[in-house]
Amino acid sequence: MSIGDNLVVIFLSMPLVILLFYTARKWAHHHRSVKALHEATEAKMLDPASLHPVFDMSQCIGCGACVPACPEGSVIGLINRRPHLVNPSSCIGHGACKQACPIDAIKLVFGTATRGVDIPFIDPDFQTNIPGIYIAGELGGMGLIKNALTQGRQAMEAIRKAGRKARPQQYDVIIVGAGPAGFAATLGAIEAKLKYLTIEQDSFGGTVAHFPRGKIVMTQPAVLPLVGRFQLGETSKEALMAKWRLIAKKYQVRINTGERMEKIEQDPQGGFVVTTVKGRYATQVVLLAIGRRGTPRQLGVPGEEKTKVCYRLVDPQQYRGQHVLVVGGGDSALEAAWSISEEPGTTVTLSYRSAAFSRAKPKNRQKIEASEKAGRVRVLFNSHVKQIGEHEVEIRCEDDTIRIKNDQVIISAGGILPTKMLKALGVQVDTKYGEE
Repeated sequence: MSIGDNLVVIFLSMPLVILLFYTARKWAHHHRSVKALHEATEAKMLDPASLHPVFDMSQCIGCGACVPACPEGSVIGLINRRPHLVNPSSCIGHGACKQACPIDAIKLVFGTATRGVDIPFIDPDFQTNIPGIYIAGELGGMGLIKNALTQGRQAMEAIRKAGRKARPQQYDVIIVGAGPAGFAATLGAIEAKLKYLTIEQDSFGGTVAHFPRGKIVMTQPAVLPLVGRFQLGETSKEALMAKWRLIAKKYQVRINTGERMEKIEQDPQGGFVVTTVKGRYATQVVLLAIGRRGTPRQLGVPGEEKTKVCYRLVDPQQYRGQHVLVVGGGDSALEAAWSISEEPGTTVTLSYRSAAFSRAKPKNRQKIEASEKAGRVRVLFNSHVKQIGEHEVEIRCEDDTIRIKNDQVIISAGGILPTKMLKALGVQVDTKYGEE
């Protein structure tokens, strides 16, 4: 056979080679996706933590554009050329998959058929059913830093455009919360030259400020009022907070920290009266930029009032050489447990009421597993704290009760949502079961 004939054979066989390569690649992806979904099912980790995609199979063309679009990776997989959430507990609501879909066959929903999520009603301008009450950020279901920053900015733009005129001795807007959404909204109020008041029950930065020391956060590009495009990429929470503080100083941002809101009431003269632990303030508009944790959830057990009990981790170093109990099964609990366990001389016990860490990110579950194998963390599933003593803690473990030495207790059992306060004000709160 001549060289020319060989080239013809090679040329004619190329489509077959490409087809075989493409088919093998798709088959391998199919098997990886099936395996991932099986592992998630076995581990009972099928509940997405927040906003997540639902795929309309009647419209889906199986192009797979949604798979690489997810920034978290390995969350969506193709099974029989159809997209599935193969690692649901790792989905944190980026929404990039929906944007990548060329035929709009994806919708983003809250909750599942078996687990409802309370979400306040807000219109496209972030206003609730009560005119003048706005919600942005985590309370409205958008917990990612980028999404919260964006919503805070957009909500303040909507408030400015609404043009509600304040009376003398009344604020144009009171912003409740100084996390990402509240910070962006405050910058927006300054840019719009509104008379504003920002109050924060804790410290500037909200939940972000109390992430564990050294925690890596991902801040995708966002646009901040006055600042413009803002991006740090993957960075530590310390670096992010340092950048925010520089911005706050440059634009003379005023925030009343350590001032907890107690209630909001309708003002008979128009607008609202916001009561805090430090005073009463009249305003035309209220923007709620508070987190979904609300007030930390307590265990309600004897001894919980002791000073050694706290509800979040700030610095693992303060627990060196101590016996520490961490209660909870979410990311904050797991992060607290493994980070404290790396400090010299500590013994850490992690107590969780369920049989698996179904709502924690894979990297945190992996770190806990590694810490447990190394003997640095003792994990007690299906357990409940019964009593907290001065030097020990009593824990019920299935059919047995144990007592362990204890110096400090960190309770990371989530928070009580401000649903009662919202409903008292008349704000519509819906329980979403896999709904937009």
